[in-house]
Amino acid sequence: MADGGQSAGPAGYSNRDMSRALRYESSTTAVSRTPPLLILLPGLDGTGEFFQPLLESLGQTVQVRVVRYPADGGLDYRTCRDIARAALPTDAPFVLLGESFSGPIAIELAAAAPPGLLGVILCVTFARNPRPRLAIIRPLLPYLPFHGTKTSVSLSRWLVLGRWITPRVRELHLKILSMVPPATLRARLLAVADCDVREALGRVQVPVLCLVAKHDRLIPRTAARLIRQVAPTTTVIELDAPHCLLQCMPDAAAAAITTFTRRLS
Repeated sequence: MADGGQSAGPAGYSNRDMSRALRYESSTTAVSRTPPLLILLPGLDGTGEFFQPLLESLGQTVQVRVVRYPADGGLDYRTCRDIARAALPTDAPFVLLGESFSGPIAIELAAAAPPGLLGVILCVTFARNPRPRLAIIRPLLPYLPFHGTKTSVSLSRWLVLGRWITPRVRELHLKILSMVPPATLRARLLAVADCDVREALGRVQVPVLCLVAKHDRLIPRTAARLIRQVAPTTTVIELDAPHCLLQCMPDAAAAAITTFTRRLS
């Protein structure tokens, strides 16, 4: 939502907010200080394997810890949150990044104000079920084919990758689909249908960066607007990417992440 008295920029954000976001995208203002540890919380698959393109783009600029949820477990938010909490450092400053499914987990962990937390990055994610119809069709979820057929794989690619797909990302996508049982994906989607962490988001006291994909076919831009509504100081950056923003635009995402984390150190 645009601030009062200011003209609105793309997606309803003020021109001042968009200007600030563009400054975050620039890597020309990098500071020489050592950035905090970056904790990566994975998307719906939970494997952490899909972070590979981002990890390569980050290189040695940021120390990273990838959290992984078990393929045959971690079916609900409480279990995944407990796994993520156990991975938090106790003796070093850190930043949480929650991608897609894990955004609510990052929010709840941040709301608890763990020692050492400096900031939160919410990537293509939400604070409340972004698709209300998901709750309506939940009785059908157990019967939806998530992978194993050409149709389901093609649909998945269209939803999360679109025209940004490359041979390497295509291969990684197929690998991840083969690693996670359909029952696990269905259970986590059911968790999304019931998700609402707005109250927790309102208690987050550290800086928040929200990465939004302009061509996201899963998470509508209203999700980012709701985050801004609940946490008005959130900085929003929109990138020309599909839902798999970190995989299809890893260099731009790494630049935004690195700048954000360095400014917190």
